[in-house]
Amino acid sequence: MKKILTPVLLLLTIVSMNSCALYKEYERPEIDFVDSLYNRIPTADDYESIASLTWKELFTDSILHDLIEKGLENNTDLEIARLKVEEAETTLKTSKLAFYPNVSFSAQAGANQNGLNYSLAPTASWEIDAFGRLHNTKEGAKAALAATEAYQQAVQTQLIATIADSYYTLLMLDEQLEISKRTLNTWEENIRTLSALKRAGKTNEAAVLQAKANKVNVEASILSLEKQIIEHENSLSALLGLVPQEFERNDLASQIFPDTLLMGLPLSSLINRPDVRQAEYRLVEAFYATNVARSYFYPSITLSGTAGWSGVSGNPGDFIFNAVGSLMQPIFNQGKNKARMKVSELQQQEALLNFKQTLLDAGTEANNALVSWQTARKRLDSDKLQIMYLKGAVMNTQLLMKNGQADYLEVLTAQKNLLQAELTESTDKYMEIQSVITLYHALGGGLE
Repeated sequence: MKKILTPVLLLLTIVSMNSCALYKEYERPEIDFVDSLYNRIPTADDYESIASLTWKELFTDSILHDLIEKGLENNTDLEIARLKVEEAETTLKTSKLAFYPNVSFSAQAGANQNGLNYSLAPTASWEIDAFGRLHNTKEGAKAALAATEAYQQAVQTQLIATIADSYYTLLMLDEQLEISKRTLNTWEENIRTLSALKRAGKTNEAAVLQAKANKVNVEASILSLEKQIIEHENSLSALLGLVPQEFERNDLASQIFPDTLLMGLPLSSLINRPDVRQAEYRLVEAFYATNVARSYFYPSITLSGTAGWSGVSGNPGDFIFNAVGSLMQPIFNQGKNKARMKVSELQQQEALLNFKQTLLDAGTEANNALVSWQTARKRLDSDKLQIMYLKGAVMNTQLLMKNGQADYLEVLTAQKNLLQAELTESTDKYMEIQSVITLYHALGGGLE
């Protein structure tokens, strides 16, 4: 036995001294454009950003909290992502088991003139990871698991953002519906006023008909808004894994968000994005797959042994032991190994490019979201001034018309402009909130 094992042990000693040079551990590549991802917008000089807030801290509406909790519990896409994580965990466990010996048990029995012959001989084989094949396979499986976990987080953050966006869209539509109904009452009052003025000879039938036409137009807008509300409620129901239903909700004016949005340092904030983490873990997985492909150029070493008893019934039997070390080096697979190596290297390059592009896309999304937020806040200031002026214009033209000093067209025009300005303000309020949600999502927010 000693003569058999000595050459193998000697070989193991040699390769163990050199195998570490065959591969190296993953290191994040240098990316030269990272520091300039936020070059057009202000950033915080530390790691603090809006993404450091939990979604419960960012979204203060208690009703929205309940809706997000239901979504996290019932959403089918998120449940599928959880199952994918379990699959990756199982694959990782399998790769770890490869480091342990493979043990089998065999028993044989037969009869001859001497009696009953028997043999009990457990057998074990163990592949020595001299050239890192098993190690790199395990590390690749760990990266695959991390990528899958990042995918689950991406689904979760997207779900939270989508539920929040759907909820605030409903609040916007509610406000626009309220504005439209209030405007409808105004047009009904206008029709009564113009009808009275017509009877007094101060206006004509055209003015009354124009007012009625405007009233019908507002009624059509109300029907459209009610339809949109039902459709968004149905979409929200599907996100939450519920049958179509109505939802209790607050109003748009009561929503509170931070007055200042910080971005943090580019790499520090963007690396928290699940899709960025997933892209990097795919790069890590490809890196170790290349190491595995490289290991096929080197031999595989396996230790195997058998220990047990053999004899005839009625006798003590003999203890048998056998140990063998084998070294296998395929000599006709060089073409296959080279092809495998080339494919792995190309896939690693693809993963690197995908990682870089994901970072660029994340930076662009974050920049656009912050610019949208800044623009929406400036537009809201303009909206408030415009509405204040238009309300004054409507009041003045109504008084002038009653006194016969203004044409009915001036009144109609002023009221139509006021309605449009109020609807625009409602849309801009929603755009401000949507920009906050988008920025939060763009920076990898969505923490519990």
